[in-house]
Amino acid sequence: MTRAHTAFSRQAGIDVPLICGPMYPCSNPELVAAVSEAGGIGIVQPLSLTYVHGYDFREGLRYIRQLTGKPIGMNALIEQSSKKYHQRMQEWVDIALEEGVYFFVTSLGKPDWVVKCVHAAGGLVYHDVTERKWAEKGLAGGVDGLIAVNNRAGGHAGGKSAEQLYAELEDLKLPLICAGGIGNEVDFVEALKLGYAGVQMGTRFIATEECTASDSYKKAILDAKEKDIVHSERITGVPVAVIKTAFIERVGLKAGLFARWMLKGHKTKRIMRMVYALRSLYQLKHASLDKTGRKDYWQAGKSVEHIDMVEPAETIVQRFSDKL
Repeated sequence: MTRAHTAFSRQAGIDVPLICGPMYPCSNPELVAAVSEAGGIGIVQPLSLTYVHGYDFREGLRYIRQLTGKPIGMNALIEQSSKKYHQRMQEWVDIALEEGVYFFVTSLGKPDWVVKCVHAAGGLVYHDVTERKWAEKGLAGGVDGLIAVNNRAGGHAGGKSAEQLYAELEDLKLPLICAGGIGNEVDFVEALKLGYAGVQMGTRFIATEECTASDSYKKAILDAKEKDIVHSERITGVPVAVIKTAFIERVGLKAGLFARWMLKGHKTKRIMRMVYALRSLYQLKHASLDKTGRKDYWQAGKSVEHIDMVEPAETIVQRFSDKL
């Protein structure tokens, strides 16, 4: 496999500048390992590894290491939602470093403390951003690169196009990763031509043989088109990209009046987001694994437009690599 010489691939020590993004609840160990083994880099999502797939965090990392000796990463969600959660995330970062993980993706907060820990161990930190003000905070915190989350992404999508984000961030002189809307190798090449140092994909890797999401979830991705992706406030309190299904239409997309009031307050918004998080962690876990298809509550991005088959992760990575 030919090495793609971008700033990101050189930093991360990988062959293909492609990240399998951290996904709750779909980042199972076998998927993370398969993408890394194929030449990209898979990112461990701690709650997926522990709560959804039932691993002790350290043992889960060791299991992934049995499947691949190539670089893997970890996602650190650093929002100060609670002291207990922050302590748990600190523990996970320490364990990951002890187990030889040196690439980290930070989300939802100031990455300073993660950068300090990771840089001391010789690792790298890339920070999720949706606009310049968050990028500047990441830059001030010492991050090594930025994951530019655009308006076609799954999960917490941004509000700007890939082109707009690149133009807004390129002068910061950090490697930029295009996150959102990458469903095939044509999209991949276009992102690199635009100037991005790599891409991050989530939805495309749900529709793989290694992902343990249900067949119903995978089929929904194959059947969906871009117009079927809508943004719901009822998962975390801020818009999250999901496939429009009977369940989504029944519960609606907007937060209720009381929830909206709670989300406006500096202190109350943390309480409301915690309530949303606890509920959605349970619902998304069971919906993704439900084999009956009745729990049709599925996250996905607009890359569904170009995803038409379930394939091995290696096949996808190899096809992308062939276009470099």
